[in-house]
Amino acid sequence: MSGAGPRSALRLRPLVPGDQARLWHWLHVALWDPPPASLRPLEVLQQPGVRIYAEDWGRGGEAGDIGVVGTLDGEPEPIGACWMRQLPAGVGLASVDEQTPQLGIALEPAFQHRGHGGALMRAALRAARERGVRQVSLTVHPQNPAIALYERCGFVRQGLRGSYHLMLARLDQALPSIELS
Repeated sequence: MSGAGPRSALRLRPLVPGDQARLWHWLHVALWDPPPASLRPLEVLQQPGVRIYAEDWGRGGEAGDIGVVGTLDGEPEPIGACWMRQLPAGVGLASVDEQTPQLGIALEPAFQHRGHGGALMRAALRAARERGVRQVSLTVHPQNPAIALYERCGFVRQGLRGSYHLMLARLDQALPSIELS
């Protein structure tokens, strides 16, 4: 973590159905395009290939929807979340198979580059492993600097999906990079 002065402790809690409105916002933030592009229009959230990642959060399934929300002391709103969802095989850009959840992560811009993303992701991956998930996938734009974070958290590039890197983290192996200390 950063040594640049005192920081509030990041507190983690489960992402629950009551977070649905925030999850839509975080999904919007997670749809990263390289600069100088700004956030995509909100209407993108209505596209079937996008809404599958947030619609009806907490709907269940064997592993169900898994996610964590980060809060900081003194901040009135959560600062971000990391979530994953199992979808049928072939559904979603990061689809590997029906047992592999597809992961999303978003931090409010004011809280990026402070180590919070890694803590959120490690907590979400640990929660997935505790629920019996063997691997998790994601896709990321090749110019997104978060690739380094994903690699530190155990994700490995598997190839391209369209113009995005498909990455996979295996949770059924001992990977020190995803252990919480």
